[in-house]
Amino acid sequence: MSQHKTPTAILISGRGSNMMSLVEASRAPGYPAEIVTVISNRPDAPGIAWAKAQGIATVIIDHKAYATREAFEAELDEALVASKAEIVALAGFMRLMTPDFVGRWQSRMINIHPSLLPSFKGLHTHERALETGVRIAGCTVHYVRPEMDTGPIIAQAAVPVFSGDSPGSLGARVLAAEHRLYPAALRLVALGRARVEGEKVSIFEDVNDSSSLFSPKV
Repeated sequence: MSQHKTPTAILISGRGSNMMSLVEASRAPGYPAEIVTVISNRPDAPGIAWAKAQGIATVIIDHKAYATREAFEAELDEALVASKAEIVALAGFMRLMTPDFVGRWQSRMINIHPSLLPSFKGLHTHERALETGVRIAGCTVHYVRPEMDTGPIIAQAAVPVFSGDSPGSLGARVLAAEHRLYPAALRLVALGRARVEGEKVSIFEDVNDSSSLFSPKV
């Protein structure tokens, strides 16, 4: 008997490297999510061409073609409903959602952010991490809430910060962690093992078997 795979939509605005990691993960026979559509708000997003080449249904909804955010989101919601998606994964989707839209997809929409939230919300995360002098950086997968880069945290990955780091070198290290973390987090969500309880996530699986990360090493 074939395993049920939870239909999942991915929203992108650019190259979609995290989208690619989710698609690759979803091809494993035992992975619990299926990518049913990739939607971009930018017609020139390189990730759309990649998704088409993979045989995935794609939709372009250019936000500039709509007079209001609500009109854009109405079209986006229609496309998501038509795809029968049960989970929405944001992968570099550079649009803030209205509270109404977030409410329609409450605790079914997830996002990945290149910092250890709640630190460094917003843009230029690696520059700010280096300016602050933190020794450990990382990335976070969380359920989406109306405020930017907030919401119950599902999973996090940490990477060391080196003294000679530039934003580019730190960003590359974090991105490599993102590509491992996002598929793992989506797996937990699709299996129903990352449940929101009082705006915190309870993980119904023993996954915390990794060792501590020290930076610098001790």
